[in-house]
Amino acid sequence: MNRNRYYLIVLFVCIILLPASSFGEEKEKPKSEYEIPSHVLNISKENTFPNSTEDQEIVEPSELTKELINDLEVPVENPDLIKMLNETTLKPSPLAIGYRGMVYVGRWALNYSSLDTTINWEFQPINMNELNNQGGDNSQKMNYVQQEEKEVKGALTNKITNPADIKKMMLLKSKEKTKLPLSYQTVIGHNTKKDNSYNVPVQKYATLQAYAPAVNEKGQVTFGEVYIELRGSKKSIVLKNVTKQGIGAWIPIQDHISFSFQLK
Repeated sequence: MNRNRYYLIVLFVCIILLPASSFGEEKEKPKSEYEIPSHVLNISKENTFPNSTEDQEIVEPSELTKELINDLEVPVENPDLIKMLNETTLKPSPLAIGYRGMVYVGRWALNYSSLDTTINWEFQPINMNELNNQGGDNSQKMNYVQQEEKEVKGALTNKITNPADIKKMMLLKSKEKTKLPLSYQTVIGHNTKKDNSYNVPVQKYATLQAYAPAVNEKGQVTFGEVYIELRGSKKSIVLKNVTKQGIGAWIPIQDHISFSFQLK
């Protein structure tokens, strides 16, 4: 057996016997772009103002509503429109041969399509604590203490018809994407405290700035005129004058604070 062939056989055996892990370390799972960073803390337990959770009602379409909207080219996702259709009673007579009618239900926001969802962890400043240790002999600790009650409100970024319906749909989509506790309003109560402490050395002046984070949601709303058409014993939904409009919103992250500690 020549030397080259011997080396090839040895190499082949080594490759077979080597564990799979030796070919490379297991890759870490990529962090979610909506993962809460370490400098953002949950204050739901410490908050002196009890925020109510803004849980959106999930409206399931009835069998009749499903029958009416499933074949439409434009998705109907507006929970208020689905609720209205659920409450509509349509029982055309099977003997109504030749009968035809069209009932105008109104112009509705039919659905919201999310195009971009980002987070500003320093959306709005809400508090600043200070500690002057420039004349001190020992290092000191400083903590976060909310100086006064702060209300943080979200809103749509431009005017649009049916704003209440659209805010609901945008909130639902944002919560679904980020898995964060979102609400258009959150309050940080006076004297709210957190145990996290920061070291302030001698001859230093420290500030601890607190911010309320928020999600910036951007997307597109589809509008349309909604009609219920009756033809004999058959019924269907007809959409007319369908249009699209861009929209954005700021939605605060409830009971969370972003901290920035600085020494001078």
